[in-house]
Amino acid sequence: EVQVVESGGGLVQAGGSLRLSCAASGFTSDDYAIVWFRQAPGKDIEGVSCIVSSDGSTYYADSVKGRFTISSDNAKNAVYLQMNSLKPEDTAVYYCALDLTQAAGWDDEGGMDYWGKGTLVTVSS
Repeated sequence: EVQVVESGGGLVQAGGSLRLSCAASGFTSDDYAIVWFRQAPGKDIEGVSCIVSSDGSTYYADSVKGRFTISSDNAKNAVYLQMNSLKPEDTAVYYCALDLTQAAGWDDEGGMDYWGKGTLVTVSS
């Protein structure tokens, strides 16, 4: 059974940092993508960042470039999202998604195969 589990959310002041972790297990492919999405209250879900296992390619939404860094530990099937210089508008539930087919755009939520349950990030002003 494939499982995707996020951790690391919490409350932080504006300008602070948090690191989110995503652990994916139960699959055997060595060519996949892990994507972080977020959904703020009353807003559509948004692709935040992506990392591709095969070559380490990374992608970022314009809104987080220069502040967020995605990295991976392939041996552990773990992906991390380091979030610095956090802003109140970063407040959202952050979801980790596993893309085994990589057939759609990296930020196309409809192309994801498995999702975690999400972790809440709250940035206070």
